[in-house]
Order: sequence, then C-alpha cells, then structure tokens
Amino acid sequence: MKKTFPLQVEGLKPPRVVEAIKHDIRKYVKRERRKALPEGVDFWDFHCRVGAEAANTKAIHVDDIPREIDEAAKAEQAGIYIEILAAPGTRSKKPQS
Repeated sequence: MKKTFPLQVEGLKPPRVVEAIKHDIRKYVKRERRKALPEGVDFWDFHCRVGAEAANTKAIHVDDIPREIDEAAKAEQAGIYIEILAAPGTRSKKPQS
C-alpha cells in the first residue's frame, strides 16, 4: 500500500478523519496477514514508511503508524503519506548460552 491520505476533509471533523485512516491501515494489515505464507517463511513482516509527502519519509515499525497519524493531525498537516509493504519474515533462533 502506497497512499497519501488527506487529513483535512471538508464536511468531516478531524478526529473522524484520523479514525478512518487508522481503520484503513488496520484493515490492510489484517488482510495481508491472512494471506498464505510461502514455504520456509514464519510470518509476514511489514516495511513501513511515513511522512508528509512521498519524497521525505522515515522508516518506522507498523505498530507506530497510529502515533505518527496522530502527530500529523496535531501538526495540522494537509495530508500524510503512508507506505506499507509486506515481506516474508523468518524467526531467528536465540543463541544458547
């Protein structure tokens, strides 16, 4: 998912817009996690980038996206760019001491 969400929508209150964006993000992540895993893969990992626009984004963890949306809304930005890419992940074993 690579999408720019508007944070200021005419006719809607800002808290409702923020909740709608968070809902779309949660729905997308849930849908991606339901997909069948390729052989030899333990889980779906997500590579996420968030920023005011696509040109200047920062990499974050998928669980930090709602916090970034809230911060952008408090800063009264016009929109927020969110990029979430699913990637296969494998668990590494902890070294035995």
